[in-house]
Amino acid sequence: MTVTVADRIVGCLKGIATGDAIGKQTETLSHEDVLRWYPQGIRGFEGISGSIIPRYVGNAKREWQIGETTDDTEMTVAVARAILTDRSVSHVSVGRELLRCTKCVHPGLKSLWEFHEAGDPARIARSHDGCGAAIRVAPVGIVYKSYRLNELVNAAREASISTHGGSLAIAAAAATAAAVSAAADCGSPADILTFATRAAAQAERRWPGGVPRFADAVTTVHESLRRLPALRPDDVAALYFPNGPLTIVPLALGIATLVQSAEEAMLLAANIGGDSDSVASIAGGILGARYPSTVNEGWYALVQHVNDFDLVAIANQLAALRH
Repeated sequence: MTVTVADRIVGCLKGIATGDAIGKQTETLSHEDVLRWYPQGIRGFEGISGSIIPRYVGNAKREWQIGETTDDTEMTVAVARAILTDRSVSHVSVGRELLRCTKCVHPGLKSLWEFHEAGDPARIARSHDGCGAAIRVAPVGIVYKSYRLNELVNAAREASISTHGGSLAIAAAAATAAAVSAAADCGSPADILTFATRAAAQAERRWPGGVPRFADAVTTVHESLRRLPALRPDDVAALYFPNGPLTIVPLALGIATLVQSAEEAMLLAANIGGDSDSVASIAGGILGARYPSTVNEGWYALVQHVNDFDLVAIANQLAALRH
């Protein structure tokens, strides 16, 4: 069966949302605590659709549900809506849509909190190096083909700077967008990694923040993981536990270029712990674009039921803009 670019873009958005919800079950847990909560490991959605994830019962901020997506997917959809409305990527239109996002707006998430407190869609952040820009940037990679790398890197920055103005954050966003684009172009895993590292290096040269580090981290993490006999959660967690700018996105890119299944990547990320929803979402999106049939349709159906998205329609509209 022929897989079209539109199929790959649908697979990307399905992979992002599904990975986000699968990974949310273990987000912020240490690897040891993942095993305490889930002695058999995460094997999918561990509970009934719509019920509260056990460790979030009574949580003061939010009682997250089985199958519920986080701000990762919410902000990805916001970037997509900004692009579809304006037919371009500008931080003002992205900022306008981000002000409509309500999940995880609290002082603990400083980058998004500061943006909402300012209430200005044209605001440009001068700091913050977390992965909050990288987790929402897939629509940029969807609308720009991978050979348009300069434009893609510019657009990734525009999608980032409302909340994340740090060099590492912009490089991570550029790398993620380039990886998504290469996957949608049916690039090989080597192509995906090459485009990601080129985009990151270009971003770090243009918007430096000191010694360039992100592109090197992508290569280092990939090579270390490649040398493992198998990608087991225990081993990966010991090497690169995803809890900072130089591990979260590089780990997601490493997984996305070393496995050939979105479902496998999501489970690996969830069973590692840390920023598991971001890793599962980014890797799931890239692999959903490269291998659309590997997004578990049963899992996605549950995500669709809980969140009531229209991701297929959004994906098809974005596909029409790809150039």
